[in-house]
Amino acid sequence: MLAATPIGDPDDASPRLRNLLARADLIAAEDTRRLRALAVRLEVSIGGRVVSYHEHNEAGRGDDLVRAAQDGQIVLVVTDAGMPAVSDPGYRVVRAAAEAGVPVTAAPGPSAVLTAIALSGLPSDRFCFEGFLPRKAGDRRRALSALATEQRTMVFFESPHRIEATLTAMAGVFGEARQAAACRELTKTYEEVCRGPLAELVEWASGEMRGELTVVVAGAAPVVSRPEDYTGAVLERVASGERLKDAAAAVATAVGVSKRELYEAALRER
Repeated sequence: MLAATPIGDPDDASPRLRNLLARADLIAAEDTRRLRALAVRLEVSIGGRVVSYHEHNEAGRGDDLVRAAQDGQIVLVVTDAGMPAVSDPGYRVVRAAAEAGVPVTAAPGPSAVLTAIALSGLPSDRFCFEGFLPRKAGDRRRALSALATEQRTMVFFESPHRIEATLTAMAGVFGEARQAAACRELTKTYEEVCRGPLAELVEWASGEMRGELTVVVAGAAPVVSRPEDYTGAVLERVASGERLKDAAAAVATAVGVSKRELYEAALRER
């Protein structure tokens, strides 16, 4: 069983999470101390055994969790905040359980990704989650460059001491005018959402920053194809012996422009 934990405000904990914390035979927590602190805030008494389950031991510990579930135990996986397996440990044990034929389900709940998208004011009908960008400047820029033409809204996680560098890199690759929102301390007392072009967000991030951040960036504008952009490809096919009409039809179908308009454009340029 995977269970989402509060990303900030403990009042967001679901009754189902409280019940699972009390009933589970084995709880695998990203940080056992934080789990016990959460249980205190929720006034829940943990009845089962608690073990650590984080990025450094998940490969080996996952087998133990699967075996416990096969033995009939109620096994619960939680992370420090949000849903397990979303930029946190969890997906490996789900895969191992599925391969072993062990049923896996989830108690849904708070999500920094969805909360940030909802608060961003940016299109949410299609989005992609990119998690944390690489720490090194060159690797980070290459990762962003690969997303330069991504048309879906993009969601990133970032730490307070890297946020200015990350926003600066985004402005350099996506353009300073690209709309974005930086969400800090979501659901907590000092929650803050800064919306605007990336250039303004860079300036906002230049001061002292605390708390984890979720950054939402608008996707790239669709590239509108013009028939005139593809006349060269048509004429190359004609030079190879293909009829102009057939060449124009083939290229137009491949690139998604009007066959008639491309034919006429190629005819003028011939």
